[in-house]
Amino acid sequence: MESALRNAENGDDTMNHIDRATVLAEALPYIQKYSGQTIVIKYGGNAMTSPELFDAVMGDMVLLGLVGVRVVVVHGGGPEISEALEKVGKESRFVEGLRYTDEETMEIVQMVLCGKINKNLVDTLGRLGGRALGLCGMDGGMLKARQLKLDDGRDLGLVGDITEVDPRPVVDALECGYIPVVSTVAQGIDGPHAYNVNADTAASKLASALGAAKLILLTDVRGLLRDRTDETTLISKVKVSQVPCLVKDGVISGGMIPKIDCCVEAVRQGVHDALILDGRVPHSILVEMLTDKGAGTMILP
Repeated sequence: MESALRNAENGDDTMNHIDRATVLAEALPYIQKYSGQTIVIKYGGNAMTSPELFDAVMGDMVLLGLVGVRVVVVHGGGPEISEALEKVGKESRFVEGLRYTDEETMEIVQMVLCGKINKNLVDTLGRLGGRALGLCGMDGGMLKARQLKLDDGRDLGLVGDITEVDPRPVVDALECGYIPVVSTVAQGIDGPHAYNVNADTAASKLASALGAAKLILLTDVRGLLRDRTDETTLISKVKVSQVPCLVKDGVISGGMIPKIDCCVEAVRQGVHDALILDGRVPHSILVEMLTDKGAGTMILP
């Protein structure tokens, strides 16, 4: 199936009708496996590098929805937020990898996440034949949070620590045949304000609350590498029990630590498996879900 997808991507018409039939035949057992199951896909602002890849990822989501998979999209938008801040002359500030969010920044976060990005995703999914519904984490009290404090007591402004997830708005959308598209802004429980929350964390917690079969974190790296300078050293499967040793050995380090932590937490809370997947690879979602080969790094119980 992977070679057939590659042929189609390269515009190779040789034996194309047979390739397509082969794809469908090989995918059938996986379609049967996941039909009716919920998967949560976290779409990251850095995952896509071109409009063509963006459309390919959206197309994968539509296809999965059409064959009966209950797809939920959770999105961030870091680069777009930084770009919007730059336009108004405001510098982006990060503390331990998290965006410091004052009131002015929070206004822009809401406009970019709940407005521009969310509706662009909904529009694209619709143009490609899907039925999508845009949701904000505050809708129906879906995501609730209190102010996040760092270990040393510092705060990050209006950055939230998710305390509660109510999946009913997403479930209702799924039951009506929509692909829910969720922006990661949460309702504050410690004051009358909204919080900017980490999209990986939100996707993990929502997947757990939904009892999802799979959590997929789309990113701009191939997955967990034993040697970060060599993409051929991809570790395809990691058990939760192996994670502490991999951290100790430095294999899991830097920005990969919070992503692995989100995957581990989801799996511990009942999600069957969680994946870190390279969103730069065309049809990586389909290769992962509908073939034996798979892609990226899978975290298992």
